[in-house]
Amino acid sequence: MAETKFYVFFDFEMLCSNRGMPYEDMEAIRLGAVKYHIETRKISYFDQFIRPTNLRPLNKFCKKLTGIEDADLVCANDFSEVFSSFLTWVGGVKKARFFSWSKSDLSRLKLDANKHQVPNSTIMKIEKRYVDFQAVLSKRVSKDNLSVENALNLYGLTFVGQPHNPMYDAYNTLRVYLSFLHDPIQSDLIMLQKFVFGKKLTNRSAVNAMLRKSLKKDMKRLVSELEEIYSLKQVVKEMKRVRRLVVKYENITINRSGLFSDDIIENVQLLKEFYKDLNSTYKDHFKHSSKVMILDEYTIQPIKQIAM
Repeated sequence: MAETKFYVFFDFEMLCSNRGMPYEDMEAIRLGAVKYHIETRKISYFDQFIRPTNLRPLNKFCKKLTGIEDADLVCANDFSEVFSSFLTWVGGVKKARFFSWSKSDLSRLKLDANKHQVPNSTIMKIEKRYVDFQAVLSKRVSKDNLSVENALNLYGLTFVGQPHNPMYDAYNTLRVYLSFLHDPIQSDLIMLQKFVFGKKLTNRSAVNAMLRKSLKKDMKRLVSELEEIYSLKQVVKEMKRVRRLVVKYENITINRSGLFSDDIIENVQLLKEFYKDLNSTYKDHFKHSSKVMILDEYTIQPIKQIAM
């Protein structure tokens, strides 16, 4: 894959109704995007209305939500023409990495491209370079799927521009991404608040001491609840419980901020290995139609080590 020269954040506004409508019929009616040049940090903008194949008058709900009027669409280019302009503006798909706030924008792109006979090879190139940034932020920082506005708030930012204008939605998504990218300490502090402690951290120097205490408490509880023999149904429940602990702590091992000490990272790795071994053992027993599963001392030892 060619070296990434710029980031492209894009967003669609679509046909909509307060009574609901099939997603296939929610054609794109506006495409907005921003392009961030990595080397120069220059930002370029793209904003065009799209004439849908369904040119029935927009309902009041859709007009109010999107700010789009019928007159904006009647004289607009169709999807294929707008998408061609977009590709020219991008200036080289292989040099870009594409982002949006939720995968629905990629789904919309694929559906409308197919409807308008845009070459699938082009869409596949974009999909190969695509990132659902809402999903990334949820997994790495916020725990929950947030709106762009609420994601901005995590970093002390407020929305710039007009809501539901896709160009501004794309621009503000870029702002969240740059905060996530360039402020790893703040990102990890938010992650600890959301995943581990449930409260805002005011003393950064106490992070590792708090984590050791939390890990030890959780592992002691886990060790006390582990049994030697499980039915396979019980193992499934146990794996879910251990998986929740992995999700709680696993971001620590990435340590982009450098906040976390080596011993804590090692302990979280041990927890992840225990979960992996538990899964592997379960699959092996299930494959051979076993009714029970025995947890040996070797498998449990890493968890006991953290609990000490």
